[in-house]
Amino acid sequence: MDIAAAVKTSPDFPVPETMKAWVLGGAGELALTRKQVPAPKRAEVLVRIDAVAICATDLEIIDHGSPALIQGGMPFNKNFTPGHEYMGTVVALGPGVDEYRIGQRVTVEIHAGCGQCKRCRDGMYTACLNYGLNYGELDKGHRANGFTTDGGFCEYQVNNINTLIAIPDGMSDEEATLVVTAGTATYGLTELGGLVAGESVVVTGPGPIGLLGVAVAKALGASPVILTGTRDNRLRIGRELGADHVVNVHSEEAVEAVRRLNGGKGVDYVIECSGAPNAVNDAIRMVSRGGKVCLAAFPHQETPVDVAQIVRNNIYLYGIRGEGRSATHRAEALMSQKRFDATKIHTHTFALDDLPTAIRYAKDRVDDAIKVVVKAKGVAAHRVAAE
Repeated sequence: MDIAAAVKTSPDFPVPETMKAWVLGGAGELALTRKQVPAPKRAEVLVRIDAVAICATDLEIIDHGSPALIQGGMPFNKNFTPGHEYMGTVVALGPGVDEYRIGQRVTVEIHAGCGQCKRCRDGMYTACLNYGLNYGELDKGHRANGFTTDGGFCEYQVNNINTLIAIPDGMSDEEATLVVTAGTATYGLTELGGLVAGESVVVTGPGPIGLLGVAVAKALGASPVILTGTRDNRLRIGRELGADHVVNVHSEEAVEAVRRLNGGKGVDYVIECSGAPNAVNDAIRMVSRGGKVCLAAFPHQETPVDVAQIVRNNIYLYGIRGEGRSATHRAEALMSQKRFDATKIHTHTFALDDLPTAIRYAKDRVDDAIKVVVKAKGVAAHRVAAE
């Protein structure tokens, strides 16, 4: 790291000049190389990355590019390092930073935003109007690590202080990588959805966001919480995280089952986390009149929607991107207070050098993988199952 005079470091946490980093070449091509360790600027810290979880969006970026945006275009062959669900230890402070200390453990949000557009000023920095504008004469200061700037599949990364969440010593590295996932569910339910204790919630799709959506909804007092999906093992985990009812859609018609389990009427909220072709139409039939549907998944194709059903029944339909309005701080509070055990969705851990294997496990759901974590230190270069 090229250390400026105003950057604070500590001999207890020495920072090397270069680091291991995975770089995206063409579509689906990752190469392990060495990069210069970045130096923190004003309102930034340098984080030693101790663990990073693999998100389905990482897989989309690696294979297809979108929604990453590097220098105004696709991220391929631009020396770009993906990965965004990471945690670590603060090892250097940029000029004027005193909000965090060297040696402090933190987990991170992805989006810093530009801080100056209308959306950022409203706290919706994940919907920053200057998304991707952080280069050349178009530099508006926007940062979204792993999307528009380098991410976490490496050993060190700089983060804006607004993206940091302090974590307690009792929280493991692996659990800390899941705070951002729980934060996404929290953002959809509370900041955008306005969930009130006692209201009913359906979560469709027991992936990582769906499963932690169940946990967050239950921790916030929702009742009943119903989870729908196709895999019995994931539905079982959903039960353990607080679902009052689970529905295997291979065995039951989802809409009928939900209404039966909710006393014959529609629910207050549906969080759609499956991305299935008919999921939106199912969701708008699960909610009651005036109910809310939160879209948290990226469908792989255009999805026909019964707009008349939405209009006739005054249904609110909204999408979420990431974890805005500092929802991760509230998610971390729930996790540190042991309101739910997020580690139930962590299934596998790999060494950083084994990232391609880790990605294969996440992508192909090898050995029933749900959340796969990669660690730079302390893990042998072979798979280690979570305890």
